[in-house]
Amino acid sequence: MENKSASKLVLDKLDFQIIQEMMNDAEISYNDLGKKLFVSGGTIHVRIKKLEEQKVVTGKKLSVNLAALGYDVIAFIGIFLEKSSLYDDVAKELKKIPQVVRVNYTTGNYSMFAEIVCKDIQQLRYVLHDELQKIKGIERTETLISLEESFSRNVIVQE
Repeated sequence: MENKSASKLVLDKLDFQIIQEMMNDAEISYNDLGKKLFVSGGTIHVRIKKLEEQKVVTGKKLSVNLAALGYDVIAFIGIFLEKSSLYDDVAKELKKIPQVVRVNYTTGNYSMFAEIVCKDIQQLRYVLHDELQKIKGIERTETLISLEESFSRNVIVQE
């Protein structure tokens, strides 16, 4: 897991304001954001490019109501590895499964924790039984099905 040293980043108050505003509304134009922050649209453009080059900003995503598209099952999978040294190999295999949307290397009971989004229970069963179980290095899994997501939000970033 490559991690560029955060100490090399030199971000100022404006950078943090830009990040926060764009996390709240990624569709805002650079000109409108510039007006809101009392700088030019060109300044916003240059700062965003700098943040992208420093890998602080890694893309802009569309927020989608998955339930409206028929994805009714969200599950969290605690994964026990045979050996913790297998993490990278298992993570690479998990990335090949489209329903796996997030994977974390964790402390505690599980070696890894994954989030899976499926259309229905049959698809979840397929992912658990036919996809996860064939990955070398996974000793066993524990599945928790989400009944409801109360909220989801971005962190508030500050200098």
